[in-house]
Amino acid sequence: MSLDIQCEQLSDARWTELLPLIQQYQVVRLDDCGLTEVRCQDISSALRANPALTELSLRTNELGDAGVHLVLQGLQSPSCKIQKLSLQNCCLTEAGCGVLPGVLRSIPTLRELHLSDNPLGDTGLRLLCEGLLDHRCHLERLQLEYCNLTAASCEPLASVLRAKPDFKELMLSNNEIGEAGVRVLCQGLKDSPCQLETLKLESCGVTTASCRDLCGIVASKASLRELDLGSNQLGDAGLAELCPGLLRPSSRLRTLWLWECGITAEGCRELCRVLRAKESLKELSLAGNELGDGGARLLCESLLEPGCQLESLWVKTCSLTAACCPLFSSVLAQNKSLLELQMSSNKLGDAGVRELGQGLCQPGAVLRVLWLGDCEVTDSGCSSLASTLLANSSLRELDLSNNCLGDPGVLQLIDSLRQPGCALEQLVLYDIYWSEEIDNQVRALEEDKPSLRIIS
Repeated sequence: MSLDIQCEQLSDARWTELLPLIQQYQVVRLDDCGLTEVRCQDISSALRANPALTELSLRTNELGDAGVHLVLQGLQSPSCKIQKLSLQNCCLTEAGCGVLPGVLRSIPTLRELHLSDNPLGDTGLRLLCEGLLDHRCHLERLQLEYCNLTAASCEPLASVLRAKPDFKELMLSNNEIGEAGVRVLCQGLKDSPCQLETLKLESCGVTTASCRDLCGIVASKASLRELDLGSNQLGDAGLAELCPGLLRPSSRLRTLWLWECGITAEGCRELCRVLRAKESLKELSLAGNELGDGGARLLCESLLEPGCQLESLWVKTCSLTAACCPLFSSVLAQNKSLLELQMSSNKLGDAGVRELGQGLCQPGAVLRVLWLGDCEVTDSGCSSLASTLLANSSLRELDLSNNCLGDPGVLQLIDSLRQPGCALEQLVLYDIYWSEEIDNQVRALEEDKPSLRIIS
């Protein structure tokens, strides 16, 4: 049983209603509910009375150090079997971390801990790691994004990685750990028997030199499935350092995020070798890189190779134009694995969208999700899209937000969506404005076709 409440300010009467449920449910989520230290004594008592609890989430509540302490006291009863705890954005500071070692020692069932968006700092992190290193702690997944950590936190974390063979996930994005910190973490991983599956280092000051260290990890950790390096200035040189590790037979990476990494078409050459060779790679984000149509050409050539089994590609804000759309059209017509394509914020225009539609109209098209927000599509482009929606049987979600559409364009889309043969389930039209008459038609269509959602 699950108690799941979000974004609700809880009155005293409502709180009185909920307390007995907190004592009974296996999963309790009270996210962004305006909870403060005042409610935490009640929560603590309710938790002590609930031996069935396996998951607790109190994200985005201003509990503070004292409130978090009370909640953790409630989880320290011998009967507690909690496995997943989220205290993200709960105003826990380094001063409140002193209780963490004792808590982690006393809850051997805990496997997943989310502490992101709390200003723990390096001092708080050291206290946390003291608990993680205890033999009674069996944590496997740890989230520490936006925690004011620096390179000084990486040695304690490396010690945890060396000591805990069951550790599977480490999320450190948006902490300025820098090149020195990444090197220490990679050394810890190199020395560790842990079967790490996920490593997130977005916006961490990762550099070209860091990619040499990370290359060794992706080559040696066959367990690694997801590597997130977005918003780091790796550049083409960094990608060239990383790709040899990705090409090793032992690398089984599934998800690679490289958004806003300073990559150009030249960097795509190295990456395309990986796409052609690694069937294990399923998700790739290159959003926010200046790939241009030249980079798009290289990507499309790789997507047409039988060794490429990519399922999701993000090339949002990559300086693409209509000139690359015939290439993507061929991919959409022939590729049997690509299910999701994010092309928003590129100047594709009506001509580019028309080319994409031709690919989607082919009998073999399998794409399910297509983002074309802010692509300079007009009412004229909606004519080809409306035809595509009738001819294509695979597409389920289409995003046309923030394009220059008016009543004529939206009406063409509505006419296609009305047809029984149209398989689309979700149309996203944020920042598109239409008349009251069209709005009435949109609402009527949603009533007539419950399987369809039009989000605006």
